[in-house]
Amino acid sequence: MDDIYANVDYDKSVDPTPSTNQTGPRSSEKRFHGAVVLCLGLLSVFLLAGLISLGVHSAELSFIKANLTERLHASDDKSFSLTEERDRLNSRLTEMAKELDRLKQTAELSSIKANLTERLQASDNKSSSLTEERDRLNSSLTEMTKELDRLKQKKTCPAGWRMFSSSCYLLSAESGSWEKGRQDCRERGADLVVIENSEEQTFLSDFIKKDTWYWIGLTDRDEEATWKWVDGTPLTLKNWKRGQPDNGRGCHQCGKEDCAHIGPTTAEWNDLSCEKVMYWICENKA
Repeated sequence: MDDIYANVDYDKSVDPTPSTNQTGPRSSEKRFHGAVVLCLGLLSVFLLAGLISLGVHSAELSFIKANLTERLHASDDKSFSLTEERDRLNSRLTEMAKELDRLKQTAELSSIKANLTERLQASDNKSSSLTEERDRLNSSLTEMTKELDRLKQKKTCPAGWRMFSSSCYLLSAESGSWEKGRQDCRERGADLVVIENSEEQTFLSDFIKKDTWYWIGLTDRDEEATWKWVDGTPLTLKNWKRGQPDNGRGCHQCGKEDCAHIGPTTAEWNDLSCEKVMYWICENKA
């Protein structure tokens, strides 16, 4: 080995200390390393500044979040309060609507009551007036009845005549045609009987003889089927026998039947030829 190294030609003239003016790859490498260190330092500064900035922003965001959370809670509380207020107002509104309806019904009932009261008072006044009028009429009727009774007591019928109400009635003693009977009644200051109501009809039923037919003052000689009393009044009360008057229908020998008479028992009316012979009833009215 010594031989090997002994053969090496050692150049002592070479100075191992590098020259300060030496340039080349080693100097460039140093500059590169310096630049890298500088960049890393700057990057570290930037990172530190970023971290500091992020810390500041994070604190701000936490504050903002806390503030927003607080405001949200406040908003929720306010919303809940407003909801309760809304429900309370709706409940109050419902109660007021019911009260309004009740007041309307009360007002309508009051109006109806007032109207009915007014009408009742008017009815009472009218009723009172009608009652007074009725009492006055009843009093007048009583006085007239008394006067009529007094006049009846004063009035007397001739011998052979029968009084009923304010008239005198006579059953003829002779017989003849309807016209003869009427003439006889007129000579006595009367006329053939005119039956005005059911009371008079009942009286005649009891007055006549039960086996005798009598002429009455009813005829349709002026106009067929239009029966009138001898005093000109139209026929209102009717007591015709069933199937009558028939104007002699079915009887060729009977002729026209234009005069009425009443028969025994029920004193129902029947039409007959005016020339037939029978008795008659005279009536002398007061």
